Amino acid sequence: MSIPQTIKLLDIMAAVERDNNEGFCLACGILASGVEPDARGYKCDACGELGVYGAEEILIQLFG
Repeated sequence: MSIPQTIKLLDIMAAVERDNNEGFCLACGILASGVEPDARGYKCDACGELGVYGAEEILIQLFG
């Protein structure tokens, strides 16, 4: 899994702590809302790619 440089680990951790169903698009780096914690490959509203992952899922993929 490759994380865009615009997404920092602290951003991912903050999204998890907010517990607001947030995730990130790994294609364009945008913060996405309404994303389940275990989301993988959801369509990004900004760029249209299937790159949206839940913040928790990103942490699991990186460190699990």
